[in-house]
Amino acid sequence: MSTRKVAVVGAGLSGSVLARELADSGRFQVAVFEERPHVGGNCRCFRDPDSGVLVHEFGPHVFHTSREDVWRYVRRWDEFRPHTLRVKAVTERGVFSLPINLLTINQFFGLRLDPRRAEAFIAGLGDRSVKEPRTFEEQALRYLGRELYQAFFRGYTKKQWGIEPAGLPTSILARLPVRFNYDDGYYNDTYSAIPVHGYTHVVEQLLDHPRLEVHLSRSIGRSDAREFDHVFYTGSLDRWFEYDIGRLAYRSVLFERLIERGDYQGTAVINYCEERVPYTRVTEFKHFTPWEEHELTVCFRETSIPAGAGDPLCYPVPLSERSGPLWEYVARAQRERHATFLGRLGTYRYLDMHVVVAEALDLARKVLEAPTAAERWPRFTGMPVPLDGISC
Repeated sequence: MSTRKVAVVGAGLSGSVLARELADSGRFQVAVFEERPHVGGNCRCFRDPDSGVLVHEFGPHVFHTSREDVWRYVRRWDEFRPHTLRVKAVTERGVFSLPINLLTINQFFGLRLDPRRAEAFIAGLGDRSVKEPRTFEEQALRYLGRELYQAFFRGYTKKQWGIEPAGLPTSILARLPVRFNYDDGYYNDTYSAIPVHGYTHVVEQLLDHPRLEVHLSRSIGRSDAREFDHVFYTGSLDRWFEYDIGRLAYRSVLFERLIERGDYQGTAVINYCEERVPYTRVTEFKHFTPWEEHELTVCFRETSIPAGAGDPLCYPVPLSERSGPLWEYVARAQRERHATFLGRLGTYRYLDMHVVVAEALDLARKVLEAPTAAERWPRFTGMPVPLDGISC
């Protein structure tokens, strides 16, 4: 069987998992192109030079999943230690736990409700005049009521997306359900963990293979595709088509670094929900690695901004309509003969890390198990859909 030459554009988790699987098969020679001078994409980690703390360069990342094959796979590349992310929210009325849970409800309203009574209480807060919610704001008012919406969601959401919540899709709210118990862990998945040596180490291990070449500070585009049997593209969809019908909307993040002694805020992540506070959250990284000891602590204060030319693309902006340039780009992508699109940027979807890994593994299986050449190259790993909000 002849060896095929393929390219993977992007050395984040998505591209790196796929590249490794194809290289491991022995049937492909894989060239990975990464336009940044480092691997890891937006989950890159590094040791802060002043404190020694392991920092997540583009914001906090906790790996969580309930899919057993994904959990087994990531642990091939590093030790993953359990980590329960507990997020706090600063509001005008005080500091509370997120997601909204029984403790949040009782503290916020000054009550002592049990789970059954709390569920009935929250149901009574909802705006029943909203019959079929069509926007984020209507969804929140329908199921949470105005007080909780104003305190926890309106200001934060507007800052995060730069859009009035009335202009966002309903599905964003689904990522933060109300819990009627005292569980304050951010995720519902079976596993939640942090790699001991960081995500950059994981990606470096993935890319360490004799059939795999990594080219840093270099990218390729559509005009280069014919040099390879196939291209797997994890860059932004509009860039592949040279923005010829316009740029898609992304949000980027400004990170203000703070370094202090001791413990700055007592937990890994605190959201700032008030609109008058310009930043969205503060992350203190030493709380992600409690097995380490550091005299100094490093925090990032995050402010969401529209992504300009040269800015890191962090979040695709949620869409509530299936029209416009995005859908034309999607239609073109599905007709491409020499390229497959995957990952957050390539499919214009917000994807948690476990979904990225799962989709890359599933795509590799499709490529390796395809009975004919015509079926070997899927075009698109997932359709853009109304997004589910922001997670770590």
